[in-house]
Amino acid sequence: MSTAPTAPLAVAEPARRRLGIFTTADLTAGGVSHREVATAVRSGAWVRLRPGVFVSAADLAEVERTGRRPGLDALAVAAVLDRPSAVFGGATAAWIWGLPLPGPEPRIVELTDAHRWRRGRGWSMAQARLPGDEVTVRGAYRVTTAARTVVDLARTWPEIHAVAAVDAALLRRLTTRPELEQVLARQASVPGIPRSVRAVALADGRAESWLETCGRLTFGALGLPPFVPQVELWAEDRLVKVADGWYSDAALAVEFDGRVKYRRPGYGRTPEEELWREKRDEDLLRSLGVRFVRVAAEDLSPARRVRLEQVVRRQLATEGPRERAFVAVPRAEGRWRGGTAGDEGWLSHTDDEVGIRDRG
Repeated sequence: MSTAPTAPLAVAEPARRRLGIFTTADLTAGGVSHREVATAVRSGAWVRLRPGVFVSAADLAEVERTGRRPGLDALAVAAVLDRPSAVFGGATAAWIWGLPLPGPEPRIVELTDAHRWRRGRGWSMAQARLPGDEVTVRGAYRVTTAARTVVDLARTWPEIHAVAAVDAALLRRLTTRPELEQVLARQASVPGIPRSVRAVALADGRAESWLETCGRLTFGALGLPPFVPQVELWAEDRLVKVADGWYSDAALAVEFDGRVKYRRPGYGRTPEEELWREKRDEDLLRSLGVRFVRVAAEDLSPARRVRLEQVVRRQLATEGPRERAFVAVPRAEGRWRGGTAGDEGWLSHTDDEVGIRDRG
């Protein structure tokens, strides 16, 4: 009677800390023979990710189900390279930190090494100076700090995506402005760094989504007056709404509407309940003289920006009520509303608290 091959506990338990990955060296140290390895791969119980790097089929399915394949690929590359001086950087680091990406999850594993440039199948390693305080460990990953990551990305990413990444890092307190300024100063002579300087200068840190960052930058590009981000609107002794943007004189709230809050509303509400709650809150504020401009992603496209500008300017031309039965209170900082907190490489959190602090 045959049984499905399994890795010894001494191999499987440490593998949990790196998304289930184990290596030929791990198996040899655990007393597993080459024949057993071949049998496990041939039967489909284990999957060979790269030469000498494996994961069980069950763990691979869990990684795929939870959308963590970029992390698995990154750890597999690191295991093959076995270079202590190499750390994850670029878009791979952005994925690890849970920062907004310009497109799909990275398919190329990006690394940075202070001593060497290399490229291989599915990975690229840049050579660059890496001060010790710009490298950190996030669970299974040796990675550039959030400050170094966003400064590196801003050298090549389009402006809106670069600023959104900086905004997200500041919002989640993954970094601070002094840390960003220190990284920028160290890279003063690096090609492309003026773009990073501009991205950091444009970042606000109160934007709670990519769309809010894009909207703020678009309003500025259109020559519209700057709004105050994240303003609490209180009425009838309760917090009724937090406006994404607020023009006090006109009592005008700007709301940047993404579909996700209606597809996956918070606090256990259904999409219908979320829409109804929002309607009731806005009806109350409108009755008190607050007006609203709702902006969707398509409204920020080049083809619709002129119309958006006209709508906002028309609303700003009318003053808000002189006597106000509501109170507007700007928040000093934004509040992270969830989304991805990034990854620390642990396969499961069902029986431990590793990484819980990083989840906000």
